[in-house]
Amino acid sequence: MGEIAALRPREVVRQDVEAIAVIYRNLGAPVAEQMVTRALGELALTMAGIAEKVRGQELKDLSRQLSRLGRMAADLGLLTLATVAGDAKICLERADGTAFSAVWARLMRVAERSLTAEAGVADQTF
Repeated sequence: MGEIAALRPREVVRQDVEAIAVIYRNLGAPVAEQMVTRALGELALTMAGIAEKVRGQELKDLSRQLSRLGRMAADLGLLTLATVAGDAKICLERADGTAFSAVWARLMRVAERSLTAEAGVADQTF
């Protein structure tokens, strides 16, 4: 028997920094920083709420919440997170449990990378 290799997928997270830059230009740094920080917190809470429902296998209303997550992510320029949330919604609506499980695992990885990568965005000045 050969060696068993543990695969550790590493997601490439695409983002549109222009979305945040526009917020900063339109609102000014102090107000934009508060707004972006609040939006990122809300995004993290939404993701945590969705994760709780998935763990509890409470799939009712999950499609709507995934849509909301996608919109929030897109508004903040988190393109990969928005795309994967949409993919999870499609799998859920098609009742494809296997695909949903795979996409859900990817969504968790992307959310983790997106939210940690974005943690410092509110501190940037544009």
